[in-house]
Order: sequence, then structure tokens, then C-alpha cells
Amino acid sequence: MRTFTAVLYREEDMYVAECSEVGTVSQGRTVEEAVANLKEATELYLEEFPLEDGRRPIITTFEVAEGARA
Repeated sequence: MRTFTAVLYREEDMYVAECSEVGTVSQGRTVEEAVANLKEATELYLEEFPLEDGRRPIITTFEVAEGARA
């Protein structure tokens, strides 16, 4: 069993969930549904493209100027 990170954001009436460690993305009408769909997508992806042993991403934060547009 491995643990991954899910980043979620709301887009209109759906939640989008991303797993940056693997590069998978999914969505759902609720947070729980989006995460469940992301889990399934990630499991299917890893069946075809297993991660290298010991490969762990570096996750950090950074700042941008307040006037910057997203």
C-alpha cells in the first residue's frame, strides 16, 4: 500500500482532484467522489506504468506577488 497526495479545487459544479506524484487527474460532484475517482484512475495508471522504487517527489510551496493573476 502506498500513500499519495490529492489536490482538489472546485470548478463550477464539480471538484477536480489531481495526484501530482503520478500525474493523474479526475473529478466528481463531491470531494469524496472526486477522491474515489482519482484513486481508481491512479490504480489503473499504476497497473500500466509502475513507479520506480524509491521515487518520491519533492512537494513545496512558493509565493507570488499579490497582484499576479492566476
